[in-house]
Amino acid sequence: MIGITAYGGYVPRLRLSRQAVAQANAWYAPQFGKVKGTRAMANWDEDSITMAVAAARDCLGTAPDRRRVRSLYLASDTLPFAERLNSGVVAGALTLDEDIEAIDLGGSQRAALSAITQAVARVQASDGDALVIAADNRKTRAGSSQELEYGDASSALLFGSDKVLAEYLGAGTLSVDFIDHFRASGEAMDYHWEERWVRDEGISKLAPRAIEAALKQAGVPAAKIDHFIFPSAFAKMDAQLAKACGIRPEAVVDMLTEQVGDSGLPHGLLVLAHVLERARPGQHILLAQFGSGAQALVFRVTDAIDSFKPARGVSEWIARGSEERNYTKFLSFKGQLALERGMRGEQDKKTALSTAWRHRSSLVGLVAGKCQVTGSVHFPSSRLSYDQGKPLQDTQKPHKLADRAAKVLSWSAETLSYHPAPPHHYGQIDFEGGGRILMDFTDLDVGEVASGTSMEMVFRIKDTDERRGFTRYFWKATPARAAAAK
Repeated sequence: MIGITAYGGYVPRLRLSRQAVAQANAWYAPQFGKVKGTRAMANWDEDSITMAVAAARDCLGTAPDRRRVRSLYLASDTLPFAERLNSGVVAGALTLDEDIEAIDLGGSQRAALSAITQAVARVQASDGDALVIAADNRKTRAGSSQELEYGDASSALLFGSDKVLAEYLGAGTLSVDFIDHFRASGEAMDYHWEERWVRDEGISKLAPRAIEAALKQAGVPAAKIDHFIFPSAFAKMDAQLAKACGIRPEAVVDMLTEQVGDSGLPHGLLVLAHVLERARPGQHILLAQFGSGAQALVFRVTDAIDSFKPARGVSEWIARGSEERNYTKFLSFKGQLALERGMRGEQDKKTALSTAWRHRSSLVGLVAGKCQVTGSVHFPSSRLSYDQGKPLQDTQKPHKLADRAAKVLSWSAETLSYHPAPPHHYGQIDFEGGGRILMDFTDLDVGEVASGTSMEMVFRIKDTDERRGFTRYFWKATPARAAAAK
């Protein structure tokens, strides 16, 4: 048996009010005046890589041993680097072994489903588990319907043969060049074709063929599907498709549109992770996706479903949302509104790539060094342990900090220097078991932190070298909030 052995997701804390967007654009697009709900909005220091890391951590949990992961597939249509292994950055942040296989996938809305079939094949062919991560952080034109419909999110699924939660039964794939939207190389935003054409000639005719093939390979009648997942920005398209394919109406799954929006490539996996939180043994799940054709996958939930819980889960991420009504903040965070930075924001941010390589474990993985003689934790790690009066050499062993509890020792919130989301919060963080780092804070409100506040680590953008197009990543501290009521 091969299938899903762990699952997780991530939805950014900020949720942009659709009504706020409609009000800001009412002079230009009055037709959006009655919109409801929110859409997930990535913070300024989030992109597809950082959200992928967040979803993977939700899936893998805090277990220090991740050696069972032998391959990583990162699916995204908004990868920050065209010529750099984005999945390699994610693997480093997750402190996975350097001898794993890491692959980037994209170019189609169904790339995440293709990543799943590749992961299943990899597990079948060799030992070890395969981690599939999908993330998107899309840009849209101001005043467009996509600006209201889209959302930012990520999801992760671990595939293996031990303690399978949802068995993989089969797939159906149709690869044709039906263009519902496209984005040329070098462009930041998609160009969309007419909705009725896409609905009637594309989805309605192509998706059923992939679904029929998947059900046939799985040996499952359409009427036996308990959860039908079909992401689409078109209202009730999933219900229409279910009816056309013989799937029961009650099997159609809520697509989280009101809270999250359509997150694009990862959305099917995000909803699947949400469904697995409540799925029961013996139930069948059908996940389909349209894009450059169509693809569908069938899973059967096993008796082991109750043996696993993600670190937080999609439900918890959704419950932790904070509404944002500032439309210009959204545009600024998306890089679509250039705000005055002042002279203090003009410094060159060239990154020394040689230094980044030498200290990659500390910078990307947040790995310190723990002296095996004194027990002191040093960050960054070095060959010398510098305890007062006890200089020692080559006594440090790797000591991971990313998943350790931490507290604020001292902090500051200042507006003197330029910061994308003022005031700039930062301070000294003390880690449980030793270790102290001066680091930035993120995802917090003014007045939310003080000395002694419990914090947790998140992988984020440190800064961007806009002159050379290089993004630098590091870890930041955010308040360790209590679980939200469900």
